[in-house]
Amino acid sequence: MDNRAVAELLDRQNGVISRAQAVACGAGEHDIRRLVRRNEWARVHTGVYVNHTGPLTWQQRAWAAVLYGEPAALSHASARRAADGPGRRSYDDGEPMQIAIDGARSIRPQAGIEIHRINGLSERALWHTSPPRVRPEEAVIDLAAIAARDIDAIGYLADAVRARITTPARLQAALARRTRVNRRRFLEQVIGDIAEGTCSALEHGYLVRVERRHGLPTARRQFRESAKGTLYRDAEYAEFGVIMELDGRMYHSSVRDRDLDLERDLAAFATGRVTARLGWGQVFDRGCRTAHTVGLALNNRGWRGEATSCRECPPALTA
Repeated sequence: MDNRAVAELLDRQNGVISRAQAVACGAGEHDIRRLVRRNEWARVHTGVYVNHTGPLTWQQRAWAAVLYGEPAALSHASARRAADGPGRRSYDDGEPMQIAIDGARSIRPQAGIEIHRINGLSERALWHTSPPRVRPEEAVIDLAAIAARDIDAIGYLADAVRARITTPARLQAALARRTRVNRRRFLEQVIGDIAEGTCSALEHGYLVRVERRHGLPTARRQFRESAKGTLYRDAEYAEFGVIMELDGRMYHSSVRDRDLDLERDLAAFATGRVTARLGWGQVFDRGCRTAHTVGLALNNRGWRGEATSCRECPPALTA
């Protein structure tokens, strides 16, 4: 057995190796059994081993899953998690690892692995990454297409663009290449809106449920200003000096975050503008009331239009 070649593979693959790879390095079955017997290697899946007997890291679980299905690539939520990298977001790393194999193949199910068969996988995957994974835009569309709710689909698309792991143009191109995909028309519309500046599920909800549905003016979105350091405004009705900040957090993660929000509002106030902060309730639970309230605020600052009523508006708002 070529110990140096085996060591290089283990180093490159976070301590994980397949039986096929070990055999290619000159290992015999007796070598593998000896390493397992001495607790130098431990079996993870059929034909896949790790070079220790302790708990596996997420990266080692990912490598083990990909090597079990080889040639395979991380897909769906696992590919999205890999694209974010360590420390970027909070994930439940105990979830089954999701991998994609070519649609013409089939492999035996394995505990802890969710297998997806994807046609044209060779073009959709990034084979040079560690471990291999489908392209971010492909993974995001997969997740959005099977999401239980439209708002979840919006979140997958918007969050990926906001995290800068893909772009609206790449999402549009990936979607166009597919012959069949669930909720295609809806996804096309959402990606188009994201390209225009809506960068979260909440911002998209405001655009569609509040602004468009009730005939409000079109706000300028995700624009950059440097009045007090560089910052981005979610939506501004510039002609009327009104800023809408869409805050999807149920609570602030720190006192510093809250303080930064207040500084943003104060900076706007210093230029004669007013800021309203909206959350999930104002947009998704009480979107009609919010629209009419925003319309009145814009009227008070010079807008001559009127918030229109949608079929969901209660009579009290239109009286």
